[in-house]
Amino acid sequence: MKCPFCHETDNRVIDSRLSKDGHMVRRRRECLKCSRRFTTYERVEETMPLVVKKDGRRESYDRMKIVNGLKRACEKRPVSINTIEAVADRIERGLQERGDKEVPSSVIGETAMRELHDIDQVAYVRFASVYRSFKDINEFMVELEELLKERKALPGRQGGQRQKKGPENRLP
Repeated sequence: MKCPFCHETDNRVIDSRLSKDGHMVRRRRECLKCSRRFTTYERVEETMPLVVKKDGRRESYDRMKIVNGLKRACEKRPVSINTIEAVADRIERGLQERGDKEVPSSVIGETAMRELHDIDQVAYVRFASVYRSFKDINEFMVELEELLKERKALPGRQGGQRQKKGPENRLP
C-alpha cells in the first residue's frame, strides 16, 4: 500500500477493525519513511456482472460511477456520504444476488432512482432528469406531477404541505 503523502510502499498496520456492517476491514497504517498515518479500507472482491449500456456496449461494473452519480444528485442536499455509500452497497448487493453475468444499465439506473425517491425527492428529480434524458420541459413536468401526486397521497400531508407541529399532530 502506497503512502498517500510520500508514496513509499513500506508501512505497518497499527490497528484493524471490522466496519459496522461487517463488509469491510478498516486498517490504520503508519508509513515507515515519513511516519505519517493513514487509513485504508479492504473489502472482498466479488465478481460483478458486466454492464450493458443503452447502445449495446459492455463495460465492467464500476462502483465509483454509481457513487459519483448519487453524489451529484445529492449535492447541497441533507444526504450524508454514509447514506450514499449505503445506497451503493444495496445496489451492488442486488446485482450480486441476481447472479447474472450481464446486467442492463437501466436496471442500475432504475434502482438508484427508487432509492433516491425514498431518501430525497430533490435528489431524485435531479437524478431522473439526467438519467431519463428528458427531451423537453413537458416530459420533465410529467415526472414532477407524478411526484407531487405521490406526495399528496402520503399520510400526514395536506395538499402536499406539512401539517403544523402542534402536540396533537406532530409528524413522526
